[in-house]
Amino acid sequence: MHAAFPRAIDMTLFFKLLIGHALADFVLQTDTMARAKDRHGQFAKTVSENFPPWYYWLAAHALIHGGVVFLITGSALFGLIETLLHGAIDIAKCERWISFHQDQALHALCKVAYCFAI
Repeated sequence: MHAAFPRAIDMTLFFKLLIGHALADFVLQTDTMARAKDRHGQFAKTVSENFPPWYYWLAAHALIHGGVVFLITGSALFGLIETLLHGAIDIAKCERWISFHQDQALHALCKVAYCFAI
């Protein structure tokens, strides 16, 4: 093996994690969740007794991602890390500190890190 790459990435695991990410970010995330998790969006202004604040929506979305990582890797630690990182990255996107493409790249890099750590 080349010295610059002392350990090969498990491509099957990486592919499963990417599929899980696509499902959690684009299929399991409802339109309401996608809009309501942004504290600057229109939905954030509609908070009422019967409509949760933005951070509930963001936490639920991040927990779905953490759950997917946990189910794929079998690691509660990686699930927790994913929950925290996914939430932090999405906050950065919602605050307009990073673009959508940077958001997706950072999420993919997390999956690469899990593959190297396992």
